[in-house]
Amino acid sequence: MTKIRILIVDDEPQITRVLHRGISAQGYETRTASDGAAALEVMKEWQPDLVITDLAMPKVNGLELCRQLRATSEIPIIVLSVRAEEQTKVQALDIGADDYITKPFSPKQLISRVQEMLARTDLRPPAPQVA
Repeated sequence: MTKIRILIVDDEPQITRVLHRGISAQGYETRTASDGAAALEVMKEWQPDLVITDLAMPKVNGLELCRQLRATSEIPIIVLSVRAEEQTKVQALDIGADDYITKPFSPKQLISRVQEMLARTDLRPPAPQVA
């Protein structure tokens, strides 16, 4: 069975480490990128099923990443950002993000949103891990 692939894009190593661990523990295959430019490079060789991205990053920011992804793909995009202003949220959603979660966030909330997004796109999440 092929694992669902999730690309995590954030310029803060601590955030990418926590997201990678938490999402991988749910049975997903993950890769990380430190900015939008690196994410676009990863996507050339590895086709993720969902992208989780920050907005404020060097080189190619999250808004530009969303714009570029939407030009060629319908891949689900979840934005995670400290920017809580309504204008920023609306801009991200208008550009093509499918969901917007404000930092700090609950890991359970993120996993729930990931599973819901995958269900909407007909990708079923893996069975929950038994502890």
